[in-house]
Amino acid sequence: MEGIVTMYQDFMKKADPRIADYPLMQSPFLVMGILLGYVYFVLSLGPRLMANRKPLNLKKFMVLYNFFLVGLSLYIVYEFLMAGWLTGYTWRCDPVDFSQDPKALRMVSVAWLFVFSKFIELTDTVIFVLRKKNEQVTFLHLFHHSVLPWSWWWGAKFGPAAGPAFQKYLWWKKHITAIQLAQFVIVSVHISQYYFMPNCQYQFPIFIHLIWIYGTIFFILFSNFWYQSYTKGKRLPRVPQQAAQHNGSSIHENGTVTNGKVKAN
Repeated sequence: MEGIVTMYQDFMKKADPRIADYPLMQSPFLVMGILLGYVYFVLSLGPRLMANRKPLNLKKFMVLYNFFLVGLSLYIVYEFLMAGWLTGYTWRCDPVDFSQDPKALRMVSVAWLFVFSKFIELTDTVIFVLRKKNEQVTFLHLFHHSVLPWSWWWGAKFGPAAGPAFQKYLWWKKHITAIQLAQFVIVSVHISQYYFMPNCQYQFPIFIHLIWIYGTIFFILFSNFWYQSYTKGKRLPRVPQQAAQHNGSSIHENGTVTNGKVKAN
């Protein structure tokens, strides 16, 4: 046990000191506690509290919450772009900048903000539970919301880097799912430089391996979501139909079918 503690302490000494004083970044155990509490609430406590209650009407809150997330996401994307993606990042095997350069510190700040936003987004699932939309709390949803904040915490703790996520809203969910699938492929291909370029050095290769693992898992889960939702049609728009049969006749919205012939109504 003492050896494990020593190994942990030695490993944590390699963390980026520039982010040490940011909220939630002092210890992984605080983050672990938040995420375990989140899973417990979603799977057990929340449904029990709502079992004999009516679904809460949270429409006004949801409008404000979604507008806030959109604004926050746009700001994060802008900061990532200005901290490197459009101001010097070559998209090749660029090492992490651990200096006190203002642009490097800007990247640290936005990397932390992105991690923090993942904890804000846990509210998504809480809303599902309070509205008794338990069918929306899928394995993919819960896995995505509980694992990504944890993995991103370690990434920001040791080597802040870019990677803003997109939000899923309303009618273009299908297109966002496609973008997310493409994102997993692009990120995996991008980090593969580490394996094939001899001069590509990264201080913490374990994160490269983990990104590959996460990318593969999420690609499989999101592909299954796509298949179940859009190929099999579970989430395709429903075409309203009113049909009734009487004496061999079927009456539809656009006309009457009688003996195989269509007559306009």
